[in-house]
Amino acid sequence: MAITAAWIGLGVMGFPMAGHLAKKGGVDLRVYNRSPEKARKWAAAHKGQTAATPREAATGADFVFACVGNDDDLRQVTVGADGAFSAMKQGAVFVDHTTTSATIARELHAEAKKRGLGLVDAPVSGGQAGAENGVLTVMCGGDGTDYAKAEPLIAHYSRMRALLGPAGSGQLAKMCNQIAIAGLVQGLAEAIHFGKQAGLDMQAVIDVISKGAAGSWQMENRHKTMIEGKFDFGFAVDWMRKDLGFCLDEARANSAHVPVTALVDQFYSEVQKMGGKRWDTSSLIARLQR
Repeated sequence: MAITAAWIGLGVMGFPMAGHLAKKGGVDLRVYNRSPEKARKWAAAHKGQTAATPREAATGADFVFACVGNDDDLRQVTVGADGAFSAMKQGAVFVDHTTTSATIARELHAEAKKRGLGLVDAPVSGGQAGAENGVLTVMCGGDGTDYAKAEPLIAHYSRMRALLGPAGSGQLAKMCNQIAIAGLVQGLAEAIHFGKQAGLDMQAVIDVISKGAAGSWQMENRHKTMIEGKFDFGFAVDWMRKDLGFCLDEARANSAHVPVTALVDQFYSEVQKMGGKRWDTSSLIARLQR
């Protein structure tokens, strides 16, 4: 018997992720998106079905996947008036790929358990290209039994996935990811800016230093567009600030010291004021070159 699943949220990440699940997993997939035309477009491309509400999408499903915008969006599609939790059958598992606070991950996990459901918080890293190519990294939190059920399906659009602890651990791991990226992008921005000011051929410089200790995914994938001052290729500044806000809130709660993260968050606020709300995160270099 084919697995029945629902997918809620078909943005730049959810659209291709759901596509991989339908194509590779042989899953009977119903999709819901806040703008119905996006759901219809997905259904036409992947021979799936659309639903008018999260509740309708989730009815009778073995798994429900979500990739929406923020805590409020997630709460609405799970426990809102037409939320998925009210229609999921006993033992079904909700897999949340939204980047949220750890607080709501724990809150919804507890609510799911009250209703006889499973929940895995499973934020992703790898960007739009990773989603389209099916090679995302997925950081998961929750119960081992729920993760074991969901992992074979998550595998269809990821190359790395792991259960990292109880509910909320996936979101905390994603915060570690964003903290590390923030410092890397700022360092790369300063290196390219410094080299250009010094009159160096920065492509030649990057060709050399990327093969040594300074090398990183950011350097490999973003140096060319940073040198050219083009910022339309990745994760938007507005979304990064949302994520860094979660990091800073959690750091205050657990007494972690993240001074570089706090500073880079402020740098991104300057980029927003420059009109770069939808520029990708590599646009940190733009504030150095004003």
